[in-house]
Amino acid sequence: MLLVGGVTGHTLRAQSPVLQNAPARRVLSLNGSWNYIIDPYENGFYDYRREAFDQSKSGKGGYYDNQKPSSKQEPELIEYDFDKSAALQVPGDWNSQDPKLLYYEGTIWYKKSFTLAPKAGKRYFLYFGAINYESHIYLNGKKLGMHKGGFTPIQYDITSQLSPSGDNFVVVKADNTRRPNEVPTINTDWWNYGGITRDVFIAETPDTYISDYKVQLAKNDPNTVAGYVQVTGTGRANQSVTLSISEAGIKQSLKTDAEGRATFRLPAKKLVRWSPQTPKLYAVTLSSGSDAVQDRIGFRTIQTRGADILLNGKSTYMRGISIHDENPLIPGRARGEGDLRMLLTWAKELGCNYVRLAHYPHNETMLKLADEMGLLVWAEVPVYWTIAWENEATYQNAETQLSDLISMGKNRASIVVWSVGNETPLGEARLKFMTNLANKARSIDDTRLISAALELHRTPDNVVHVDDPLGEVLDLTTFNEYAGWYWGGSPSEITKYTFDIKYNKPVMISEFGGDALAGYHGDAETRWSEEYQEALYVNQLKMLGTIKNLRGMTPWILADFRATRRQHPVYQNGFNRKGLISSTGTKKKAFYVLQEYYRQMAQKYDGK
Repeated sequence: MLLVGGVTGHTLRAQSPVLQNAPARRVLSLNGSWNYIIDPYENGFYDYRREAFDQSKSGKGGYYDNQKPSSKQEPELIEYDFDKSAALQVPGDWNSQDPKLLYYEGTIWYKKSFTLAPKAGKRYFLYFGAINYESHIYLNGKKLGMHKGGFTPIQYDITSQLSPSGDNFVVVKADNTRRPNEVPTINTDWWNYGGITRDVFIAETPDTYISDYKVQLAKNDPNTVAGYVQVTGTGRANQSVTLSISEAGIKQSLKTDAEGRATFRLPAKKLVRWSPQTPKLYAVTLSSGSDAVQDRIGFRTIQTRGADILLNGKSTYMRGISIHDENPLIPGRARGEGDLRMLLTWAKELGCNYVRLAHYPHNETMLKLADEMGLLVWAEVPVYWTIAWENEATYQNAETQLSDLISMGKNRASIVVWSVGNETPLGEARLKFMTNLANKARSIDDTRLISAALELHRTPDNVVHVDDPLGEVLDLTTFNEYAGWYWGGSPSEITKYTFDIKYNKPVMISEFGGDALAGYHGDAETRWSEEYQEALYVNQLKMLGTIKNLRGMTPWILADFRATRRQHPVYQNGFNRKGLISSTGTKKKAFYVLQEYYRQMAQKYDGK
């Protein structure tokens, strides 16, 4: 569904992405300073009867009008003024930019003026990388739509809503209020950053344009490139499309069908396979009429066989780490490529060939950097802990976020796992919800592995049982375990545990770890010390080494991150301290334990 301006209604949301690889187009950046108004009572959205202004007959009355007095002699009563309001930097969360907004949850209005006179024969798309959580977006006083989900792109075709004079303004109502029926729900273990947290720009295309494409190796046929190109616009039918990968000697002419779709299957024997050891990317060009889009795409296969994970047909060990979308050194969400490259560089230094991008879709730039830097990726949606399993709207929200994630990342060679959730409790409603998500992911993209962080339970004989029925429908057996921190005694005691795993599939430990305050020292039995965390890692690796099918792990976590739940005034102070790197960038002792283990695994599996 393509939403255009002038449409009102609470049920609208953009299907994202409307424009595949939008950042690669000719763009007008709207990053920078945006005026903002804090609106905890939502005066700018509802009248005094609690009815939405944008649902009224006139559609006017809200802050999105950006109204100014029309006459000094008879001034109208206008109780807001964006132009005289303070400013926030975009991209960026509001919590880290104004002390009074540190814990704020509610509505903030953003406004940005820009100059863009539409050209004949062109289309224009307004793109937001992410807004947390519910957003209502208006252009020149007209509603474009509403979007739910704090981590997936939002796009609107705004061609007909741009002012012919070139003077335009966009207003966003951003609301990060936690609600029980949303995804994620009320209870999480990361900071609830509010605001416009990723890039904003306007992309330009011809009137008939390439809206979507997939260029990847075919399933079960590594010598064939397969996919499609979607052309949108009045001239989409019987349109000529050219696919070119010049370095590989591939150039193919295609014709679209009546719906603008052209599919293809082409020989690909000469393509160098993408891998962490050789992260080869090819310049891929798609052109149709006056439109052309370029991408850098890698080609690889991923599959399982018994206990093995096969990358390009070769058994591999997933040497991973979990990562949040946050720069620990500077308060707030990661703001751009510099922050993201730093995090992935740390992962490479640790010896990783793999990262778990937890617990929600990460920045599109992060995925492209993983392609470039040679890191396999686990990408997931925020179906986290306890969701409203029996609420159909909640399920549809989760499915849409999953579809959006897959659509955004389908051309990224680095992504090898789609995860449908984390630590969700056993129950029939949950099993149905999660199974449906897994099936949906597989129906959209059957070339990657499907997984989730499963539940486990322990028995008095020191056996950890992994028999979560959701494991039946997944490609990997992955689970979180916190022996030595939340259960199991001290680090020295955890090697007594053994594992009873129901499924004969590759096993990956999606989380383990414990907190350590960098610079706090004691012996291996002193909780919160670096030595305790170090001993925990040493003994975790011994314990996990008894699992026959173990093929990887993503310990929790690369770097300390902010979490409102973590309130110990000495050791936590608003941070989850399970990071191997501190909030000042210091590597803790456990970092080097995992680094050495990964060196050994690289030698065993990769010969280096």
